[in-house]
Amino acid sequence: MSGKLAGSDRNPPPSNRQLLILLGMFIGSILVIIWLINIIANSLVWLIPPSVEQQIGKIVLPAYERLAPATPAQNTLNQLLQRLETNLPTAQKQQDYRVLYLQDETVNALALPGNAIIIYSGLLAKAESENEIMMVMGHELGHFAHRDHLRGLMQKLLWQLAIAYIIGDTTWLQSQTATVANVVSQSQFSQSQELQADEFGLTLLQATYNHVAGATDFFARLSQSRGANYAFLSTHPAPLQRVAQLERLIKQRNYPVLARSPLPPALR
Repeated sequence: MSGKLAGSDRNPPPSNRQLLILLGMFIGSILVIIWLINIIANSLVWLIPPSVEQQIGKIVLPAYERLAPATPAQNTLNQLLQRLETNLPTAQKQQDYRVLYLQDETVNALALPGNAIIIYSGLLAKAESENEIMMVMGHELGHFAHRDHLRGLMQKLLWQLAIAYIIGDTTWLQSQTATVANVVSQSQFSQSQELQADEFGLTLLQATYNHVAGATDFFARLSQSRGANYAFLSTHPAPLQRVAQLERLIKQRNYPVLARSPLPPALR
């Protein structure tokens, strides 16, 4: 009996303080890993050659292409996109961008690997001018310019690689195709990335029209809307925050705000 008590005294249970220290060390380690993965992803994303991105696009885009048959609306959107492309930075002009128009009530737009911009009919239904649509597409071109569409993918794949290494699971590569498609379809950008893309879109709008009418209209209208499937609101910063930044940039750069262009007939 006494021997058991003596042994117990030599190995007392951990105190609450010790448990808190261990928990703090664990959380700290996770935060360091997150920081390192973000640093690595942000560095590696600029090293991904266009050929690799096109291969990723071949994995991701077929599911969207099947839902986006050629329509007058899609043709018109691609014509508008071509106008924006003429004002892109030289390096970005070498890419061949296109719009895939999906008949879906979701109010959203996406930039996907393979230089494809997804625009849902729900978003188009909320637009009241050509300028608003051009601002949305200019925003998505901003994600391509900053490689945001690859950044989240790189981060999640690095996470999976790290977890697979820790637990000794080498079968993760077998499901890589499904992982890539799933990660891309659910990708979300940080608020800073979204606001940078807004600034890029504003610059393109000014270069295309020599004024920036319509730059804030779409976001201002979203802030007042209720009762629809606004994926745009869940994956982007608050509309009023975006309006405030854009208005600040317009004032700083002395961009004129003139008459808006009406929606082309195919987009009404």
